[in-house]
Amino acid sequence: MDKLYLYNTLTRKREEFKPIKKGLVTFYHCGPTVYWTQHIGNLRGMACADFVVRVLRYLGYQVKHVRNYTDVGHLTSDEDEGEDKMAQGAKREGLTPEQIADKYIKIFEDDARALNLLEPTVKPRATKNIKEMIEMIQILLDKGFAYATDLAIYFAVSKAKDYTKLSGQNLAENISGAGKAEISPAEAGQKRQPTDFALWFFKAGKHANALQSWPSPFKSLLVENGAGFPGWHLECSVMSKKYLGNTLDIHLGGVEHIPVHHTNEIAQSEAANGVKFVNYWLHNEHLLVNNKKMAKSAGTGFSLAEVEAKGFKPLALRYFFLQAHYRSKQNFTWQALAAGQNGLEHLSNQTRDLTPNPLLDRRGSQGKINKNFKNKFVEAIGDDFNLPQALAVVQELLKSNLNNQIKLATVLDFDKVLGLNLNQAGEADKIPAEVMKLAQKRQGAREQKNWKEADNIRKKIKELKYLVEDTKKGQRIYKK
Repeated sequence: MDKLYLYNTLTRKREEFKPIKKGLVTFYHCGPTVYWTQHIGNLRGMACADFVVRVLRYLGYQVKHVRNYTDVGHLTSDEDEGEDKMAQGAKREGLTPEQIADKYIKIFEDDARALNLLEPTVKPRATKNIKEMIEMIQILLDKGFAYATDLAIYFAVSKAKDYTKLSGQNLAENISGAGKAEISPAEAGQKRQPTDFALWFFKAGKHANALQSWPSPFKSLLVENGAGFPGWHLECSVMSKKYLGNTLDIHLGGVEHIPVHHTNEIAQSEAANGVKFVNYWLHNEHLLVNNKKMAKSAGTGFSLAEVEAKGFKPLALRYFFLQAHYRSKQNFTWQALAAGQNGLEHLSNQTRDLTPNPLLDRRGSQGKINKNFKNKFVEAIGDDFNLPQALAVVQELLKSNLNNQIKLATVLDFDKVLGLNLNQAGEADKIPAEVMKLAQKRQGAREQKNWKEADNIRKKIKELKYLVEDTKKGQRIYKK
């Protein structure tokens, strides 16, 4: 296998990737909290995970990819404050939390397909893994890493070894929020330290009216049957352990998760399991809008549906994402997306023009992959997933003097990583039958040198929002 170098947030340096098991990669990615439509900033994170999986598979690894759905326990703060986001969504729309989850999982999965994201190996929902969460909490209690109050089960941060090794923060700056003003003194007083974080919230105090709760063996004077719900940080530790084991090869998430969510995942996982949690931590940077933070409140939390409503193709957004390194901030503007769509169309046209007949399906291309360009491509993607450089290699290939069959085979091989469906660019089955019928009729008119009829048919095709162009290789038909 070709070498892969990653920037590991845990060690703050570039390292050669070495999996736990030869040829197999266990990969966990923090999935969406499904109380709302995901904006394109969230979708950039999902695309980054997809690029990681595609690169690993391209380099010859088998990948077990787990991406979760958070459908309970994520409060309006990423810490221990506020209302459960699922409850917030339920109240907003007059639905149950379960209905909200189902609705927004469907929207997310439709968006994922439109962006050509590969299906994860497993897509667990937090609410389907409550039993395992209770079991991990009990382990932490038995080992002395957790303690119970009448309001919650808390993880004792003071017992964790090297708690801030991921964030590098001073512990005093890494407060989980429990002692802040919106929490009553009575509630805050039940925590031993303000940095301690909740593993289980009892259905009591500010959560007395929680819309989702499950019985537990934990004791509280304020609720019967230990009823409550899990903390958000715990959920990822449990689902990653259940499907990938105690130690993972790679864990990916947004940079905003470093100081609290991922720090807490490490603390509780290593305390419960007694081994290192993750070998390589990857973190993608934020997508900005006009160089400012993307936010629903500012009207800039654009959804994929809004992008499409402005006439952009979902794969144009994917191409736009490819133009920036995952560890770099990327600035979104409509002009930048328009440039991305033009770039995608140009690349599609270049690929289409490599075939004798641009309407032929190129999946059966017999050309050989050029080793020199493949080595350059592998070097780029193996350098901490440098996809902008990989795109540059693609353009260098297409401008080279290699014959078209070799170019085609090589670019389609590279598209296993890019995921731009270049093998479909100009396929006949993507053009409506009515347009194809007119094109065939026009070709017949041209063969009979009936130029007036051919021109009239061209106009009819244009009315159907398609263009026809005569080339040395035959007719080329494409959408306006």
